[in-house]
Amino acid sequence: MKPSIMDDPKKKEITKKRHFSFRINIFFFITFLLFSVLIVRLAILQFVQAKDLKAAENTNTNQTNKIAPIRGNIYDSTKSPLAYTIPVQSLFFRIEPSQQDKDEVIRMANKLKTDVFDKYGKPDAKKLEPAEIVLAMDLGYDINKNKVKDPSYYWVPRKIKTDLSNKEIAYLLEHRDEFKWLEVTEESIRTYELDDMDTDGVPSTIAPQLIGYLKSYSTEKAKEMYQDNENSKEYLDTENVGFDGIERMYQDELRGKNGYKIYPVNAAMKIIGRATVTKPTKGNNLYLSINKDIQKTAEKAIADQIAFLHTPYARNDAFIKYGANAQAGYAVAMEVDTGRVVTMANYPDYNSNEWTGGISQATLDDVGSYIANGSITTAYPKYTDKERPKHPSSIVFMGSTIKPLSVLIGLTEKLITPSNQYYYDSGTFTFGKANSTSSISNSGRTAYGNLDASSSIEHSSNTYMSAKVGIPFYSKYGGENPAVTDKWAEYLAKFGLGVKTGSGLPGEIAGSNDFAKNAKKDSYQSAMVYASWGQNEKTTTLQLAQFAATLGSRGKRMKPLYVDEIRSFEGELVKKVEPEVLEDSSALFAKNDWNTIIHGMKSGAEGIEELPYNVARKTGTSTQAVAGGTIDNAVFIAFAPVENPKLAVAVVVPEGGYGRYGASPIAAKIFQAYDAANEGILTKLGGGKRPW
Repeated sequence: MKPSIMDDPKKKEITKKRHFSFRINIFFFITFLLFSVLIVRLAILQFVQAKDLKAAENTNTNQTNKIAPIRGNIYDSTKSPLAYTIPVQSLFFRIEPSQQDKDEVIRMANKLKTDVFDKYGKPDAKKLEPAEIVLAMDLGYDINKNKVKDPSYYWVPRKIKTDLSNKEIAYLLEHRDEFKWLEVTEESIRTYELDDMDTDGVPSTIAPQLIGYLKSYSTEKAKEMYQDNENSKEYLDTENVGFDGIERMYQDELRGKNGYKIYPVNAAMKIIGRATVTKPTKGNNLYLSINKDIQKTAEKAIADQIAFLHTPYARNDAFIKYGANAQAGYAVAMEVDTGRVVTMANYPDYNSNEWTGGISQATLDDVGSYIANGSITTAYPKYTDKERPKHPSSIVFMGSTIKPLSVLIGLTEKLITPSNQYYYDSGTFTFGKANSTSSISNSGRTAYGNLDASSSIEHSSNTYMSAKVGIPFYSKYGGENPAVTDKWAEYLAKFGLGVKTGSGLPGEIAGSNDFAKNAKKDSYQSAMVYASWGQNEKTTTLQLAQFAATLGSRGKRMKPLYVDEIRSFEGELVKKVEPEVLEDSSALFAKNDWNTIIHGMKSGAEGIEELPYNVARKTGTSTQAVAGGTIDNAVFIAFAPVENPKLAVAVVVPEGGYGRYGASPIAAKIFQAYDAANEGILTKLGGGKRPW
């Protein structure tokens, strides 16, 4: 049979080559077409669309949104939290101009109260009334539809309630249609540790006037307060910043640093890509010198003492009755060798958590007069405007607490000698020109007889100070000229009186050296007589504590410290705060002169004698003129133990009467609390009670 053509090997090879060549040609043809299309497209982009594309490229940009950092926490010296930041869910109202019917808004406010807040709110949450809800919405009217004011802006949602419960959130989400314009948003809030309930059942925070509080940076006052702070340009209007106390003093350390979200956007400001996120840096944590237990003891001691002064027993006592009108008290305890402030107590105090979400006007009206730290600046209990002029503020004359320093000045200036020089105290002292004399007297016109330098302090003799220090000092420095008061002020400043203590707390004042202005108004002689026994110098409680500590250290004026350590949010040490000597005047005064005045610091003081160690102390009763008459303020300073001073305490109770009865019992409890919190350090250093 004749073989098939398909069986011919040569023919098969020729056919295979033809098929391969065909496929190669097709591949190159398609490749040619693709390159041709690409070249044409590039030509169009280059020569036809280049101008438009270049313009589009120039309109694309980035939009940066700041992310506020989480604020650092504040702890006491035992690492117990005092202020901390927590995430919460808050309810906001979104304003839509000209779209919200008044009647519908008011109905929604009523429904929020009855169906949501009252039924599902947290038990300890503040109860909101419909009128408060409508005002919080800031629509320009109240619940009676009366015009209040026009909303100042629309684009920022108004906060109605902070820290919603899970049940409140669930109900609002389930009934969205009934609560249009409302939205639930997560935010961080500042929370302040609550103390146990007071005797009246009202919760208070720990050291609220010292810790301070936060307010929105969007306010005009906040921007003015931080206008010189270089970091304030990074602040967000929606964030809260420190407004007082430690919160303000350490704002930069507590705040942290912003994070950022960077969005690529086009000319229409529409996002055209994924955001780049830089996380914020959390703020640092502060570890204070304040001891929570000592602070609570001090706060309770003041409250209890004022309550005692109001009892029928106290009102009927011949001496204690003079404190019956007391309504406020202040105490500061400061370590002699380090300057660490272990307590700074104010009474009355308040709940710092009221500031969370914005304090209501009603609450502000109630506590506004004592929100300020009365230990360092002017504060009052709650009085009406008509009643306030009849009462002293927190800044009072230091009274007889100045007498150890008066005697020390007299000894240093060689106006008196430590011993073998006696002054006969008849109970009164007369001074002035022959045809125009004035007289002063001791408390109750008591005559103490022969007194030396030490016993004049112990018996708190006004006549000794006037005759042996005030008048001789006046004569030595030229009589009727400013050199007299200038020199006296120079001595006082070495002990922190008449000047700021250097603590750095915002709002601290320097008290007032009234003897300088009174000398010009009356006479320099009169000014020095009253200055020598404390009726011409007004001081803060912190100044008195620094004064007592400087006496205890024999001349070293320490800077008051409130912070022991600053640590990162993760716990790494950032800064250890070291003790700082502001001024060392120890060499200015002779050792024997120090011994003389400290030996005289033995005045009667309720509660102090019962302590198991020796306490150097000085009571004071400062008389002050107010509208309608004069009042007596209880003042007290002390340091202990005498042999090795560790703690200094100062107490002021305006209108508290005698310092012995109105103030010293508070100091005694503070000494006890410090000793207990520090493993009996005062008892150990004192070595027990013995003559001194």
